Amino acid sequence: MNIPWDIPVLESVSRVVEQSQLVKINHEKLIDVANWMAYEEFATPDGSLLFDFGNDPDYLMDFTMVVNTTNFAFTDFNSGIKFETDYLGRRWCDSEAMLACLHRAINSGIPFFSGEYLANVTRDQLASVFSGTIEMPMLDERVEIFNEVGRVLVEKFEGSYHNFVRSCAPRLYAGGEGLLERLVVEFPRFNDVSTYHGLEVQIFKLAQLGIWGMHLCLSPRGHWKLEDPEKLTAFADYIVPVGMRVMGIFEYAPKLEEQINNLVEVTRDSDAEIELRANSIYCIAKLTEEINKRRPNMVPLLMPQVDFRFWKTYHATHWPHHLTRTIMY
Repeated sequence: MNIPWDIPVLESVSRVVEQSQLVKINHEKLIDVANWMAYEEFATPDGSLLFDFGNDPDYLMDFTMVVNTTNFAFTDFNSGIKFETDYLGRRWCDSEAMLACLHRAINSGIPFFSGEYLANVTRDQLASVFSGTIEMPMLDERVEIFNEVGRVLVEKFEGSYHNFVRSCAPRLYAGGEGLLERLVVEFPRFNDVSTYHGLEVQIFKLAQLGIWGMHLCLSPRGHWKLEDPEKLTAFADYIVPVGMRVMGIFEYAPKLEEQINNLVEVTRDSDAEIELRANSIYCIAKLTEEINKRRPNMVPLLMPQVDFRFWKTYHATHWPHHLTRTIMY
C-alpha cells in the first residue's frame, strides 16, 4: 500500500517540511529506525477498549467522539505536571486518566455522552468529573467547548454524535460529504488548521483521532467501518515529537531545544509549533512507508498504527515535551 501523499493533510505538511528552519529531519536516522522498527509487532484492531463502555454501536460512536472533543492538554502549563487520577486500583496518566474519569462518571449515572448534558455542563460539574492529582488543565475552555458542541448536537442531530456520523459518508473524503470533511465544518472545535508563511496547513488531529477511534472500536465488531483508513495521518500532538527527538530523527535549532527543555511555552501557530506538528505527520508517513517496504508479505501498516507506537511509548515519559496552550491537542 502506497502512502497517499496527495491528500490535503500530507500535501500541506510537506510544504512546511520543505521550509522548516527550527525542526529538521535526520533522514539517515529515520531509515535506521525503520530498519529495526519493521521487526516489531504492531497490534491489529480487535475492538477492545481501555475501559468497558458496552457494545452498542451508537453509544460507542457517542463515547469516541465526546472523548475526542476533550482529548487535549493534560499537562499544567506552569508546573509541567501531568494530570493523573486513581481508579480501579491504579493510577492513570494523561489521556488515559481522562478516560478513567469518564468511565467513573458514566458508572455513577452521569449521562456524559448526551448533547443535552454537554450543552448545560458547568465548571463545577466538570471539575468533579475530572478529579485527579491536579485540576484538569484548561478546564474553562473545556466547559465552553462542551457547551458549544452540545448545542450543535441538540439543534442539528437530536442530541447525539452517532446521528451526525450516520449522516456522513463512511469515508474521510467524499466530495464534501466525507466524515472528516463535514466534522470540521459542523463542529468548529475540530477545525485544526494553521497558517505558515501564507500556506494553509491542515492538521485535523482530534477529528482524525475520533474517526480512527470509531474504526478501531466498531470495525472488528462489524458495526461500522471507515472505508479509506489509509488516508488517516498521524495525530500531531505533544508526544510524537518526543519520540522523534529521543530517536534522533528530529533535530532542533538551539533556541527551540532550550525553549522545550525549560518548559517555556511554544506559542500556538508560531513557526516552531507548526513545524513540530507538520514534521511529526510527515515523519510518521515516511516511517510507515519505509516499514511497509521491509514487511512485503505482511498486511501494510496504517499511519495511525505507527503513530500509536510512538505515543504509547512516550506519553508518560519524563523527557520534556513542548507546551502549547491550545484546544486542538
